[in-house]
Amino acid sequence: MMVKVSTLARVAIVNFASPMKMHSLTIFFIVVLFNFGRANDVLPAASGDQAILLHGGTLHPISAESITDGKLLMDRGRIVAIGRADEILDGEEAALKVSCSGSHVYPGLISANGTLGLVEISAVRATVDLREPGMINPSVRAESAVNPDSELLPVARANGILITLTVPQSGGLLSGRSALLQLDGWTWEDMVVKAPVGMHLYWPRMRYGSSASADAQKSQRENWEERLKKLQTFFEEARAYQKAKLNRDVAFRSDVRLDAMMPVLEKRLRLFVHALGVVEIQRALQFVEEQDLEVVLVSGQDVARVTALLKAREIPVVLSTVQALPLRRWEPYDAASRVPAALLAAGVPFCIANGSGNSSGASNARNLPYIAAAAVGEGFTADDALRSITLSPAEVLGVADQLGSLQVGKLATLMITDGNPLEIPTNVQRAFVRGREIDLSSRHTQFYEKYQEKQRRMLKPSETP
Repeated sequence: MMVKVSTLARVAIVNFASPMKMHSLTIFFIVVLFNFGRANDVLPAASGDQAILLHGGTLHPISAESITDGKLLMDRGRIVAIGRADEILDGEEAALKVSCSGSHVYPGLISANGTLGLVEISAVRATVDLREPGMINPSVRAESAVNPDSELLPVARANGILITLTVPQSGGLLSGRSALLQLDGWTWEDMVVKAPVGMHLYWPRMRYGSSASADAQKSQRENWEERLKKLQTFFEEARAYQKAKLNRDVAFRSDVRLDAMMPVLEKRLRLFVHALGVVEIQRALQFVEEQDLEVVLVSGQDVARVTALLKAREIPVVLSTVQALPLRRWEPYDAASRVPAALLAAGVPFCIANGSGNSSGASNARNLPYIAAAAVGEGFTADDALRSITLSPAEVLGVADQLGSLQVGKLATLMITDGNPLEIPTNVQRAFVRGREIDLSSRHTQFYEKYQEKQRRMLKPSETP
């Protein structure tokens, strides 16, 4: 679990007091700890009982045509009415009125593959809580390790990312269960929208290095075959455990790891398979079909090569690579950014997410809209890109009845902007999570204000007595 900052501080003080000569790495650690290891000072949104009416702006429901000069009424955390300026909405008279004139209202953006809350500073191991030791850890719950005071959360939500799927990473096979979180709350319990969302399986790499010798290829093949054998054996154990539990076998003994697999085997919890190459995707989907499981594929640009298979089996995709170099020398330079258009044309349900969800990905979560924007062109429109980071991830993650679009009955998790979120100059002016307005300040805005003030003082002639 995430080590608390106070504990780290005590460790650093003990090291500092030691008579032994300190290494430069230790000094660096202490500097980082005391300057960046503290919790963010942004207060979670206060609960309010008063309804709020947004009016005068352009509403972008995502699920329907945009409404110029529209109205949106939210109350008790949900959207209760939507209409045009000339319509009278029930309850609007008593609502707090917020003018959005000249602005745009969008649903909050959803990051469908990330590590927000599990990483603070990727270079400081004590603040990285991505994985548990061992190859098979199905009982891991990502939400229990989330740090609600992370400095990275305010930075991400300041760019419109209000919901994230936090995924446990793996150095082996089964990494555990992911959780869908809203980026506001005092505790991780406050932040949970849905947990668990899925069990995550990282399929072994089954490709040789371009310059691998015969011995190296043999070693690599033995390695992945050993991993796949362990995976097969574990699923067989889980099936046997399931049978013994259902039959109330007198010799039955409870096992936390195997208990965590029961919803997966019973198709109540989907298996998120992380597989990148064509060979890995095909083998993984073959395994899933043999096991008769509900699956979501988390992959990169090679999914464009198996669209027929994905469409036939109705397998949704979390596309984690849009900005990347081609995988093969003969592929076009923009092969990765063409994949969303290919999936759309093939009728494969998908959404766009950040990177691969590693430790460095947490600090880049704010770039989600620009990643989606990179796919625009050649059959993939700006509207498609917006849908791929709002309603589409809500559909893939099974929360489309709650999030992803501006519709009556859904959670009032939305943002007000001065332009299209896909465009870098656009600013998020205000944001609401479950109808509560959140503070958009962050370490970034604090630095911006600090150096703005510096410029003002330097340009102003000094006043002498």
